Amino acid sequence: MTGKLTLSRRDFLKLTGAAAAMAGLPSGLAGAMPPLRRMQSTALRMEWWGEQEAPGLEAYLKKTIDAYQKQTGTSIETTLSTTDNVISDFQTASAAKNAPDIQYFWNGIYHMESVWLGYVEPLNGLIPDDMLKSSNATALSVYQSKQYRVGWYGQSILYVYNKDLFSKAGLNTETPPQTWDELLAACDKLKAKGIIPIVGGLKDGPWGEWYMGHGLTQNLDSPADALNLFAANLDWRDPKYWDHWAKLEQLWKAGYLNNDMNSIELYPGIDLFGAGKGAMTAVAAALVPKMQKSLGSDKVGLMVFPKFGKGKMAGKPIIDTSGIGISSQSANKKAAAQFLEYLLQPEQLAEMFNAVKILPASTAWDGKAISDPVTKQLHDQWINGGGNGVPYISNLMPTLFWTDAMFVNSQKIIDGQFTGEQAGNLAAEVAKKWRDQNPDLLEKYTIWAKELNL
Repeated sequence: MTGKLTLSRRDFLKLTGAAAAMAGLPSGLAGAMPPLRRMQSTALRMEWWGEQEAPGLEAYLKKTIDAYQKQTGTSIETTLSTTDNVISDFQTASAAKNAPDIQYFWNGIYHMESVWLGYVEPLNGLIPDDMLKSSNATALSVYQSKQYRVGWYGQSILYVYNKDLFSKAGLNTETPPQTWDELLAACDKLKAKGIIPIVGGLKDGPWGEWYMGHGLTQNLDSPADALNLFAANLDWRDPKYWDHWAKLEQLWKAGYLNNDMNSIELYPGIDLFGAGKGAMTAVAAALVPKMQKSLGSDKVGLMVFPKFGKGKMAGKPIIDTSGIGISSQSANKKAAAQFLEYLLQPEQLAEMFNAVKILPASTAWDGKAISDPVTKQLHDQWINGGGNGVPYISNLMPTLFWTDAMFVNSQKIIDGQFTGEQAGNLAAEVAKKWRDQNPDLLEKYTIWAKELNL
């Protein structure tokens, strides 16, 4: 394996606010927790992440582990990782044969590289198949028919809109734009009223990742297409694969984006929306309640990115989840698996929802306790998905492509230096450079693509 992933593309998560404010849970839940197997004074180590974007998760986890130890005799020593080190620390510890038993994993390439290094244990056979599926880890957690993490809580990316500003522009406040032409027409009406249609911040890069995740998906039939673009089985110079960058160019030239987009980072850009200075923006699911608090709970609407492509993935909500897995070096894999099963019981999912106000990823939690309609929609469309969601293909990007193609393309388009076609040419050049430098990863991507051809 050549090199390790850097976490610059995830640094923005350090700033994410608490998740949605929701109503309390009903006192009774259907289904009882099966009896726990009591271990012989088993001691596990767990390294995790999440307090940074979901304040209260650490307290919930401590309380849960204390209760679990009393029932099973298993102790779990936890370490809260920093955003910068959540991947590298696990890989370093694994290389030194000192990995924790249980490890937090982001989706896609963020954990799959460790799988390819042999550091992560497949969960098939350790955790029941129905629970693996219902955990909602998404297809990006599976390699050669083996699943390497369970889903924990939702991390989906979506667009939100300001209903007050839509109303001022004479737009339908309950039916946001669903096609590209409808989006352009809405932007034109908003601009005519002196309202910035779409706001964001590109200085640090993640807005460009989010945009590409929504835009490139429009012309993909499956996540395999994204992998094949990196592996050269598809060509970035084909117009349909740089069309999303051409659409970004179109938005910029029409004056539908804030002028200082390249000068501000992701979250100051999102804050423009929260301050009522822009009609639409992209957000992570955990930020929706912050927008509701800023603008009023009934003023924020959720929207699927408007459809413009002809791919089978176009026009669908993007599903992404945080997750947890087991080290291949653990001497107590069964004990570690039992704890993951415990976290995925409906009672525990409900407790996490109640204590931390984050939406569990698992479809075993039905969300009936949610009273806020926006949060309910968020759960049903972007977390649970209702069978209609698609994976977040930006989780498949090699790091070199993120830094040297995606980030550069988005910034240069906003600077007026690049057209969509030029962005496609650079993407092809960087993808080739990555292939030349990483023949081992190229082989893995090719194998992975065959399985992700959904």
